[in-house]
Amino acid sequence: MPVKHVIHTLNKAFDNRVRLGVMAVLMANETVSFNELKEALDLTDGNLASHVSALEKAGYVAVSKQFVGKKPNTTYSASTEGKQAFQDHLTALEKLLRPSG
Repeated sequence: MPVKHVIHTLNKAFDNRVRLGVMAVLMANETVSFNELKEALDLTDGNLASHVSALEKAGYVAVSKQFVGKKPNTTYSASTEGKQAFQDHLTALEKLLRPSG
């Protein structure tokens, strides 16, 4: 596939560096807490929340909210659809970097 066509196969949901980072962390870990994700990506609460919300709306991230004692605990995981979409995005990036003759 010519490079000019490959660019159109990139997923717009992952254009933003924060969403790209969120998905990368979730692909490497089964589940990640809000605080772990915030720390790993060096983000503010609001910044992380808005980007995770966008990925959740796209169906790429599953959110689990529960209480541990009296403290709320939110964890995230990549959905099956999210894992596939992110892998497809990475494949498209690789094709841009190494176009085959």
